Amino acid sequence: MGEHTLTLGPPDPVDALAADGSYVRIRPAGPGDTDALVELHDQASARSRYLRFFTNDANAGRRFVTHLMAPPAAGEQPPVVLLAERSGAVVAMGAYLPSSAVEAEVAFLVADSCHGLGLGTLLLEQLAAVARERGIRRFRAEVLLENRAMVGVLVDSGFAERSEPDGPTTSILLDTALDDRALRRILDRERMAENRSLDRLLAPRSVAVVGAGRLEGPGHRVVRNLLAAGFTGSVHPVNPTARAVRGVPAVAKIGDISPPVDLAVIAVPAPAVLDVVAECGQAGVAAVLVISAGFAEAGPEGRQAEAELLSVVRRYGMRLVGPNCLGVVNTGPDVRLNASFGLEMPPPGGLCLASQSGAVGIAVLDAASRNGLGVAEFVSLGNKADVSGNDLLLEWWRDPRADVIGLYLESFGNPRRFARIARLVASDKPVLVVKGGRSSRGSRAGASHTAAAATPDRVLDALCASAGVVRLDSLPELLDVARLLAGRPLPQGSRLAVLGNAGGGGVLAADVASAAGLEVPPLTAPTIEALRALGPVDTDGNPLDLGATASAAALAEALRIVAGSGEVDLVVAVVASTGDNDAPGALDAIARAAAECPEVPVTVVALGAVTGPQRIETDGVRIPIFEFPETAVRALGHVARYAAWRRRPQGEVPQLAGVDLAAARTLLDEFLGANREGGWLPPVEAATFLRAIGIDVAPGVVVTDPDAAEAAATQLEYPVVLKSAVPDLVHKTDRGAVRTDLRAPWEVRAAYAAVVRAAEDPRVLVQPLVTGTELLIGLARDPDFGPVVAAGSGGVLTDLVGDRVYRGLPLTDVDATEMIAGPRIARLLAGYRGAPPVAIPAVTDVLHRVAVLAERFPEIAELDLNPVMTGPDGATVVDARIRVIPAGPEPDPYRRRLSPAR
Repeated sequence: MGEHTLTLGPPDPVDALAADGSYVRIRPAGPGDTDALVELHDQASARSRYLRFFTNDANAGRRFVTHLMAPPAAGEQPPVVLLAERSGAVVAMGAYLPSSAVEAEVAFLVADSCHGLGLGTLLLEQLAAVARERGIRRFRAEVLLENRAMVGVLVDSGFAERSEPDGPTTSILLDTALDDRALRRILDRERMAENRSLDRLLAPRSVAVVGAGRLEGPGHRVVRNLLAAGFTGSVHPVNPTARAVRGVPAVAKIGDISPPVDLAVIAVPAPAVLDVVAECGQAGVAAVLVISAGFAEAGPEGRQAEAELLSVVRRYGMRLVGPNCLGVVNTGPDVRLNASFGLEMPPPGGLCLASQSGAVGIAVLDAASRNGLGVAEFVSLGNKADVSGNDLLLEWWRDPRADVIGLYLESFGNPRRFARIARLVASDKPVLVVKGGRSSRGSRAGASHTAAAATPDRVLDALCASAGVVRLDSLPELLDVARLLAGRPLPQGSRLAVLGNAGGGGVLAADVASAAGLEVPPLTAPTIEALRALGPVDTDGNPLDLGATASAAALAEALRIVAGSGEVDLVVAVVASTGDNDAPGALDAIARAAAECPEVPVTVVALGAVTGPQRIETDGVRIPIFEFPETAVRALGHVARYAAWRRRPQGEVPQLAGVDLAAARTLLDEFLGANREGGWLPPVEAATFLRAIGIDVAPGVVVTDPDAAEAAATQLEYPVVLKSAVPDLVHKTDRGAVRTDLRAPWEVRAAYAAVVRAAEDPRVLVQPLVTGTELLIGLARDPDFGPVVAAGSGGVLTDLVGDRVYRGLPLTDVDATEMIAGPRIARLLAGYRGAPPVAIPAVTDVLHRVAVLAERFPEIAELDLNPVMTGPDGATVVDARIRVIPAGPEPDPYRRRLSPAR
């Protein structure tokens, strides 16, 4: 097979997980793979050959390989062939052969010894990802009806399909596009593979500690922690000079342990790590945890050493945590694993936590224990050479012990993939993220309004908002929110009631509520009347102060009345310890009352009342205790916003008509061919590009003298607008390079002269005057987090108001509608003071088309449509600035992969 076979798709091999959790390498076939392909077909059993080729002819496979290798005819698209390897041997192939510009026929063959490992499904998913990049929309597979295994692969893939039976065979057609169903099936299969792959890492039956000193050191402490935690498996210290470590017999080398251990913890100096990991692989170890530092964090030589480490891990099919990490903890009663050198075993609970920083992990687990927040699993990721936050999201997604997933990350290897996984996980359980380095990058140096304002911090906020991820500013805040979510119901709204025996505490809680996105509504007359039986009540009864001497019974009854009224969604009970009350008794009474209203989450603020565990629990209802009302209310605000995201429809990415990707691609390719370093599309080219995507752009003519300007104005019909046509000119209005509402030839000539002077360039764009409410719709591409779409106030208000909403991809119809409802200009769009309302569907249509540009054209570095004139009849772009740069196809975030850049 020559270079013609695969010009797009994965440029390098990718390591994926088979259904049994083992590694398989998927790579494009190359010129030297002919013999391997022939051998794969020759070794197929007669039954496999018949099901694949509908014949028992032993030469059918060889003819097929010859066909794949033949150069395509002139004008034909070449086939795409991917190979799956295990231990260096080709064990499966998948190919698609284009039959038209949008359809291709697919074919697969899996070695008989590898049936049942999901290799056909893996190859199909990878082929579909390549096909999407090439514009192939459909796969067709001709399958014998008796070939139930292949029919199952195709039908169960999750891709939208239909069948066309014809006698003993059927044609199965698959859409290569990904909808929510296909994505869920892909990620669910990956989750099951991850579970099998990580099982012996997170729940090992045996652990070896390589570098376990007799007296001190990280390895010694790991052995001590394993024993102190009551690890249910076997522990094997590895030390060539010791007979025992902490009373446990030691072995000289890991190969002496039989049967092979599940997990090896490696605590030797960095230069020795590579050899030790290779010994682990040779001994059949399933997973390694490298505590040793001195790798990618140490500079170029360390990065090279880490790459070699990962290569060895891949060669032997092991999983790797670290290097430069703290360890792994699993509090499950059937495991009780503390394979770390710096952690005390936390109490069991519903928090699963991953931290890129070991020191941060120690602090968080210590604070969680003190606050009464139990932990199910903890993973110190270190350098994330292999196991990443994305892996753990999939691992913990369906774990019944995981109520809340917390992540402390300093970098995202594959943020677009994170966003897509997190969106599905967050629809089932909360994902909390603290991102280190919030202030390290500062403002973006962008030349468009959208890019200049799209700082990495805003982009990450947009990514999290789209995915339903709760992004938090600090680790204490992560713990506060986790305490409110672990094992507790979500609120049904944002209405907050505050009650207690401390008026000041109630006032502070109410004051913070608005900023936290919560409402403190007045209670209705019947509820207030019921409360008055307990003591004096203010006019609206919220917040409710029952006085410093209020009894435990009165506080509990007030909670029952308010929580059972149906008028609030959350309750904060403020209990102050005074010399005249029984604060512990009040807390117990509140817990019992809360158990009677399980659908309304209750939180307690104990002012000076609690010195022990920061929670109370009665009848299975767990109530966290906070020291201050402001902290509790801010955390409740995050919980309410997450609950609102869970309640809302997730929406769908709409299918858009009138999108000519081929025409848009041709225009970009021609521009970059003439401008190798990229640049700003000239106005006419920018308008042509947008029209190819289906975006309405006001007509315009670029002129270079006043006579041509007058002629263009006559052609376009008055009134007209003149503006500089210099592509990279920002703030044209401020520079005096825009003249509007021109109604006569002499006005056009004068305006032309003024615009040329202001811009110091003779190129001027003449357009008809378009009126309406001005919006900005834009696109920026962050090098770390990928593309985001923006919407907000346009025209001269763009920088003055700074009124923008950002969202990541994919952009659903619900996301787009929320973007338009979010900016302060939303009131104008709805028809302010008698003005006709704007056609919102037209605006969201532009947003979705810009999202298509973000997905399909990585060359677009930044884009401003400003202003977009909106009105009752639609949305028209009157000024577009698009900067393009050379760029290859972005990796498809749905491809299953394991690589250092995850």
